Amino acid sequence: MTERIVSGMRSTGKLHLGHYLGVIQNWVKLQKEYESFFFVADWHALTTKYDNTANLKQDVKDVVIDWLACGLDPDISTIYVQSLVPEIAELNVYLSMITPQNWVERDPTLKDMAKILRTKEGANSQVSYGLLGYPVLMSADIMMFNATAVPVGIDQVAHIEITRDIARRFNNIYKTDFFKEAKPLLNHCSLICGLDGNKMGKSFNNDIKISDTAEVTAKKIMTAITDRSRLRKTDLGHPDQCEVAFKYWEIFGSPELVSNVKSECEQGLRGCADCKRQLAEVINEYFAPIRDKRHYYEEHPEEVKEIIHDGSARAREEAQKVLKEVRKIIGMY
Repeated sequence: MTERIVSGMRSTGKLHLGHYLGVIQNWVKLQKEYESFFFVADWHALTTKYDNTANLKQDVKDVVIDWLACGLDPDISTIYVQSLVPEIAELNVYLSMITPQNWVERDPTLKDMAKILRTKEGANSQVSYGLLGYPVLMSADIMMFNATAVPVGIDQVAHIEITRDIARRFNNIYKTDFFKEAKPLLNHCSLICGLDGNKMGKSFNNDIKISDTAEVTAKKIMTAITDRSRLRKTDLGHPDQCEVAFKYWEIFGSPELVSNVKSECEQGLRGCADCKRQLAEVINEYFAPIRDKRHYYEEHPEEVKEIIHDGSARAREEAQKVLKEVRKIIGMY
């Protein structure tokens, strides 16, 4: 039997290169190896954006369009929107009844989300009931499809542990072995920093979006931090001290090109501005087919809507099977 994976992203709108390299690229590969469920987490988005929902629907569409453009295939993967599968909410209720309060409070996911909220609203912000329950809802997302694994980065492994704990507790309480304890499926994809050297993020205004035009991408690349010790083009460079640009070269350049860039930089034969102009060309060439595909889906919104609703309907069918067993195990009327 093919193993099943589940993974999702909050509906934050158009995605950036960090999402592509750290998550989507891996999903595209995994969808050929596993029965795959990928969801847009619009309920999760409400934990910190409950008062800013004007663009929520468009944000969902933008996330899905980026996924499709990057290679997620709706014919072999189930692509769905969290709120269109209400069974997740019912499972969340059952799981919340058996989850100890201290498990939730020590979960790193909750701490991360609370930090985001404090950044937005200030030190006196209040943690909502919904945000407090974020770890349990995340577990419901995974357990809803009885997944065997969840694709994550090394920094997210701890987030999966509470799901394993809740699944184990459910099985112990109700004397069953129904729920699998999903394992973290580590990805080994490239990570990319933002243009300023910090973590790439939309809120930091240091990102390059998958949907950016070639012109916009080129302008953004020209702002990327390089070797701060170089004052003139002829100064000997230090690629290992180039905080952003050379790291991008290592991700997007061919081995031969990267070797040439490194050599010319070290000999003072390559200026940082010229280097970044060439880098922009390489990145734009890499993303050209993805952006062409994205433009197609932007021009065919009904096709995107159909993919979302077909995928969500398939997800509901599977969710209903799991929920039926859960209700029977618990002893619901």
